[in-house]
Amino acid sequence: MENKALSLEVFKILDDKKGHDIKVLDVQGLTSIADYFIIATGTSTKHASSLAESVEETLSDMGYEPSHKEGHRTGDWILLDYLDVIVHVFTNETREFYKLEKMWKDAEILEVSVDTF
Repeated sequence: MENKALSLEVFKILDDKKGHDIKVLDVQGLTSIADYFIIATGTSTKHASSLAESVEETLSDMGYEPSHKEGHRTGDWILLDYLDVIVHVFTNETREFYKLEKMWKDAEILEVSVDTF
């Protein structure tokens, strides 16, 4: 599966589990660490953890395992690194504090909705 398709699959998983304000940022050409960032918000640390677990389980069933993951213990910012696709799941307060979209303001934000699928 190509990186864009994988990013869209992550969007769908997060949307199905009621993730909020899901963004897919195309960071190709802006950084060498990844091609896509997916950013989503959970309503609580428990919800954020549940969102990340759903991504991990579904992608694992598809044969994808994260090369690195962080934040499951606290649940404020969970990072799942699938090499060229990095998933960030935040609580609202933590997302507002770090403002990744502002940091990566030159990235194209893909127009994705449930109608895409």
